[in-house]
Amino acid sequence: MSKPTRRDILKFGSALPLAIHSLNLRADSSTKPAPKRIMFICNSLGFYKPYFFPKIRGDLTTSDYLKDIAVNDKLTIFENLYHPGMETSNHDSEKSFLTGVPKPEAPNFVNSISADQILASKMGGETRFPFLPLSIYNRGWGCSWNSEGVAIPPLHDGNQIYNKLFGEEDLSEKRMRIDTDRNVIACLRRDLRYLENASETSDRSKIETYRNVITALEKQIAHESSWLDTAKPVVTEELNQNPEFAFSTKIENLLRLSRLAFQTDSTRVITLSLDWIYGAIKVPGATGGWHTLSHHGGKPNLLEPLSRIERDIVKHLNQFLSDLDSIQEGSGTLLDHTTVVIGSNFGDSSNHTCSNLPTIVAGGNHRHKIHIVPDKPTPLCNLWLELLNHHGVDLGRFGSSESQTHSLLI
Repeated sequence: MSKPTRRDILKFGSALPLAIHSLNLRADSSTKPAPKRIMFICNSLGFYKPYFFPKIRGDLTTSDYLKDIAVNDKLTIFENLYHPGMETSNHDSEKSFLTGVPKPEAPNFVNSISADQILASKMGGETRFPFLPLSIYNRGWGCSWNSEGVAIPPLHDGNQIYNKLFGEEDLSEKRMRIDTDRNVIACLRRDLRYLENASETSDRSKIETYRNVITALEKQIAHESSWLDTAKPVVTEELNQNPEFAFSTKIENLLRLSRLAFQTDSTRVITLSLDWIYGAIKVPGATGGWHTLSHHGGKPNLLEPLSRIERDIVKHLNQFLSDLDSIQEGSGTLLDHTTVVIGSNFGDSSNHTCSNLPTIVAGGNHRHKIHIVPDKPTPLCNLWLELLNHHGVDLGRFGSSESQTHSLLI
């Protein structure tokens, strides 16, 4: 057994716990009902509200952005949702999009587990990838946060994601890596026993955290091992390589990869962070700094190019939903079995406000109501709690959710 290097141990010291159920049985999907899937998409700069929300309640044709949505009978738009405790959070509010933890701008802020990771622990054991965290660029964090409140670095390179999902692997090299990882965990277990027996150790919570990390890593490696001899799906569809509109193409490709991942049942939980990037971006009809344009202050010369960027995003989202709905699966479509959440941490990025968050839930065989406007501001975590319950996770409370809620959707 080869001795792990210090670099190996350091790699695991910063590893992210992954709570999953490893299953060795690969049942024939044709004998099983279609599985539930879920995707959370966070558009970190939001949408210009006068163009996004319907001007007449329940009439999508009165929304400049949503009037052409093809699956309008399979979605619900929400108004008057908010995240409590974000009044001064500015762009840091994105960290709490799927957790609801207040004051993410505070120097002592500690995040919590995100909703997608709770669902991954419930739904992710039967697929090669328990979850896929995606983002536009390499910022180091996106929507997903583990059980210790640590950011899970998302995947952002379309070609690398494609190869991860469908590319050939050097299995001998992967087996060697797994063996090395097991050796590292054995060393971590030895260190844990030392800490547990050390009389001067008084911080039992740190020991418990250490133990949880090791246990999660063991489950992760067991899960990877169980898939070693299972061939990856074969797909012939390629990514768009159009260099002219790189930003637009990137969103198109990430959504295409998400659809392929669901279609091949490679995963059942995905997050996608449409995080704003520095510098100018180019979409059909507009070029400019997305962040700069989002701080438009109501100026028409800034709203025009901003609206073109946002319309381009909605165009790709519409195509994604339409594609899911065109794929037959069991007694319905892939969209019927996939809950797609489209939202933002910002209600108005120009003023950095986190109220009246633009939120859409599509698909998932929910009893959709087209357009819902609660009578009073309602925590977004109420909706997260309902979605958790819908997918078999009964927590009672989540994040800033109210203890007793009226149903928003389910």
